[in-house]
Amino acid sequence: MKREQLFLSTIDSKAGAAARELGVGIEIADYCTAMNMDMLLSETKPKVDAQVRNVSNRVFHGPFNELFPCAIDSLARDLAAKRYLQAVQMSMVYGAKRMVFHGGYLPHVYYPCWYTEQSILFWKDFLKKIPENVTLYIENVMESDPQWMADIAAGVDDPRFRLCLDVGHAHICSEIPVEQWLDTLSPWLGHFHIHNNDRNSDTHSPLDQGTISMKEFLTRAEALCPDASYTLEVIDGKQGAQWLLQQGILEE
Repeated sequence: MKREQLFLSTIDSKAGAAARELGVGIEIADYCTAMNMDMLLSETKPKVDAQVRNVSNRVFHGPFNELFPCAIDSLARDLAAKRYLQAVQMSMVYGAKRMVFHGGYLPHVYYPCWYTEQSILFWKDFLKKIPENVTLYIENVMESDPQWMADIAAGVDDPRFRLCLDVGHAHICSEIPVEQWLDTLSPWLGHFHIHNNDRNSDTHSPLDQGTISMKEFLTRAEALCPDASYTLEVIDGKQGAQWLLQQGILEE
């Protein structure tokens, strides 16, 4: 893994300092809560500006609270589109042309066929409204089957629409092994969120603290998706990067 392929999430309050020291990128997560883009912008933006200072390689994580691009209700989809467009504008402020959004699937609410059908319609329409140089990466959260996301990506069929495999989410929300998620989604994968857990709760634990064989997973991910990037979604990004160095995964 090259250093330009690695990002530290700002869920770590020291991510900016660590990214500058290590020569890696930043994934801006502070606007995952939509009101940070307007009601709380005056409080949020100075913190983000400090994090990204002198870190030019940036990914922007879009908002997700109460937003469902796969919704059956058209008004719910309208809200998601409004907030997502607001996020696109904010990402441009930070020069981040790569954006992560959640798929919005809720078990016991959406049948898989609803999820895939409505998602394809939503994302095809949304791509028409954003700049041509912006690429979207749709992340799994509560999805239990990787084939659903593969079907969405195939249905949208646009080079600006890729997938983000959150390994920790797949491990906790699915009975299907993370390796099978990787194999199924690899044709569309452009980004990964990497963190570990013990399959009991979504703890965003360090890479070496959990039941995912992270070194083996990342080795296979690099082989299948050589151009993909990775965000350490952990509380101590520097520690995570040091582990990747120690394992020989991140280049010196």
